[in-house]
Amino acid sequence: MHIPKGYRFAATKASFKYEGKLDLGAIVSDTPAIAAGVFTTNKFKAAPVLQCQEMLADGRKMSGFLMNSGQANACTGDQGRANCRETLNLAAKALGVPADELLPASTGVIGAQFDLAKWEAAMPALASSLGEVGPEETAKAIMTTDTVHKIAETSFEIDGNEVRLLGICKGAGMISPNMATMLSFIVCDADISTEAWQTMLTDCVNLTINRVTVDGDTSTNDCVMALANGASGVAIETEEEYILLRKHLLTILEDLAYKIVMDAEGGTKVAFIQVSGAKTDHDAELVARAVGNSPLVKTALFGSDPNWGRIVCAAGYSGANFNAEDLVLKIGGILVFRNGTPEPGDMDDLLAPIMAERDIVIHLDIGEGSGSSMLLASDLTKEYVAINADYRS
Repeated sequence: MHIPKGYRFAATKASFKYEGKLDLGAIVSDTPAIAAGVFTTNKFKAAPVLQCQEMLADGRKMSGFLMNSGQANACTGDQGRANCRETLNLAAKALGVPADELLPASTGVIGAQFDLAKWEAAMPALASSLGEVGPEETAKAIMTTDTVHKIAETSFEIDGNEVRLLGICKGAGMISPNMATMLSFIVCDADISTEAWQTMLTDCVNLTINRVTVDGDTSTNDCVMALANGASGVAIETEEEYILLRKHLLTILEDLAYKIVMDAEGGTKVAFIQVSGAKTDHDAELVARAVGNSPLVKTALFGSDPNWGRIVCAAGYSGANFNAEDLVLKIGGILVFRNGTPEPGDMDDLLAPIMAERDIVIHLDIGEGSGSSMLLASDLTKEYVAINADYRS
């Protein structure tokens, strides 16, 4: 694994919810780094989200991330904010970085206050793991209902000098833009201005993480944060260099977004819902989200049932502005519906092999406009119900 220069990873078992599980992690940059973040739009923002937004507001450099699973520290009021700050003080002392340069993130059950005694007890092990573990262990420390840890990496060269990017994330349920219920951390060893890094991250998140759905729920704790520490010696200054870095950041986030939907709680399918021909991008997005969030469409995907009528129905109630007779539906490249009527032939037989695949492309053209959108959606399974019925046990 090509880890960006100047970063060290840490992870340990703090027993926040389960014994014997990695649930506390950190990423530390050897030198303060340019930082950017994109956060949940939920009105009930968790204490670490509020803390990060406050810390990033003045554009100062940051030295790393502190992350935990098991407890969300959301809907915990002033005590939750105070506890969040105290965990930063504890970790900063253990890791050797300033507390006001450590960005926190939490995931887990909403409402419970931190047990600070567990945090304090875990600090020596967290500190001793710094630089001794890799991104895999840190990625495992933020898993909740995830079945696999999620990592993406890429690199490129500018004038013979290599720039590396690496991202980790968690996310499997309570997933829907804006944003998906997930934590994501990206590290890069290029040098770039704060404004350009923030703009780049926001743009790339909108094209990736904000275009996935598992169940239509948006969490209190969602965040995507990124550091760029300049340790490669490569400065991003020209338009061509900016475009190149953006391309690779987009690649990281595309990879992580797909892995989230692929690992959806109980999920067995990933639907690539593509909408074109809309009067506006907004109309296209309305259709994509209506189809991707429809329980009937999602359960049909789980059953490998080519019930295209559910897709057309969802487009019809989406609120998008289009004429019904203009809609053209293709599933896996096979023309299924146009001019207000199904295509002739045995669609069940034609679509059976397509519906059996894990990845299924659903394309709706709804008119003659230039608006378009894309959404990744999971199916909805019996296992999803079982996982979320017992989530707190």
